[in-house]
Amino acid sequence: MTAELRVVAIADADSFVKWSASLLDAIPNDIQRHMLLVRTPLTVSRDQERMALAGTRFGESSVTRVGFDEMAGWLQGHLPDVVVLAGRGHFVRLIARVIDRLAHRPVIVSGLPGMSIPALRGALEYRRESDLMVLHSHREIRAFEALGDRIVMPVPLALATLPYARTVLAGGATSAGASRRGRADAVGSGLADRQDDSGGGVLVAERERRGTDLVFAAQALVPAERHEREQLVDILRRAAAARPNRRVVVKLRSRPGEAETHLERDAYAELLANRPANLVLSYEPMALALSRAEGLVTVSSTAAVEAIARGVPVIALDTFGVEKPLLNTVFSGSGLFGGADDVIRRRFRHPNADWMYDNYFHPAGESDWWTRTQELVQLRRGGALPAKIVPTGRGGALKAAWHRKSVLGSEDRSVAGSVALGIGAPLVNGILGMRRARGRAGEDTWADATTDYTLEPTPHKDSVRR
Repeated sequence: MTAELRVVAIADADSFVKWSASLLDAIPNDIQRHMLLVRTPLTVSRDQERMALAGTRFGESSVTRVGFDEMAGWLQGHLPDVVVLAGRGHFVRLIARVIDRLAHRPVIVSGLPGMSIPALRGALEYRRESDLMVLHSHREIRAFEALGDRIVMPVPLALATLPYARTVLAGGATSAGASRRGRADAVGSGLADRQDDSGGGVLVAERERRGTDLVFAAQALVPAERHEREQLVDILRRAAAARPNRRVVVKLRSRPGEAETHLERDAYAELLANRPANLVLSYEPMALALSRAEGLVTVSSTAAVEAIARGVPVIALDTFGVEKPLLNTVFSGSGLFGGADDVIRRRFRHPNADWMYDNYFHPAGESDWWTRTQELVQLRRGGALPAKIVPTGRGGALKAAWHRKSVLGSEDRSVAGSVALGIGAPLVNGILGMRRARGRAGEDTWADATTDYTLEPTPHKDSVRR
């Protein structure tokens, strides 16, 4: 590349802001980076923005907040070479329609902000007009390739190191670049560590731990049912009671009144309104929480990858099972699964090295997304990369108005949007309900344990509208 590349991330929700900022932060210095935060019901607050951008080269001067209708003018004025669309599927599709109207068309890169097993049909469909879709493990690449083949929807895929897997491990080696053997040594180097009797991961000896907090990474989607979340809260209370001189930290993603990527029901702040003094709620960045952690507990949060990268041991809680709807099949073969008693007794684990290689801890040299992106820029500049235009599809103007209103919420003040939402919402809910009813078991469903993808709509109650 002879000219400095201009790269812009367009995002709204917290997890996508953090992901895209970290992704672009890893690119060499000879590019111009900027982030557009589009106003939607999910847009990060100022506090969430600061936490999401902490540790990156994105400062106040490199972030601009815009309304949706201002975005085209901003892009026309700045002429980026690459746009990273960082949002949920409906958001990506809506922004892609704006890019379709630009005279100077950038290369469109999209991706997902965390662990993406199982691969979801909707995740691929809403990003099919991307010039490149970024994934973060060899396993994810295989899953989305198989999904694309299954539904005849080829989308160019590229590998990146998950931003939270790049942290330096003990001994100075980077987690993404270490060899399999070196990585195993780095995360399981304590002399008193021992192999789990079940043949799983490496259990961590008490005297080898540096921090003292048990950090629980809360999630909006899983577990889904209130009684399950109450059961999880009971486990945390018992863990706090077992070690009254050590903290149990419930790491939350948003404060009351703030939005986050997924819609949370039965919030832990509510369920833990009355709690012992050593069971605390935290809104600090995950990196700071992990700096004081003895170990991390989660059902399926990407925070597990961040913990592993920092040498912090993990328990992937299997109390509610191991299945696709819990988003925890990604940990199969890791050796990280543990139950309530393991949490209470703080029997944390380090993962198996072979699992790490296939899941997020590949050598840095195998990540090809930025090389592929630069090649696409050259093709686009030479006129050899045709645009992938978002099709109008069935429903025409009414569906387009519904789509815009669903993503923008109160930011869309059009009469057409309100009318379309009133008509379209019941229809969409009915269609999704019929699809779920048809596919509760069988091949390529959420119940199919033989694949790393699913063709069914998500079972989680997580509407894009807020």
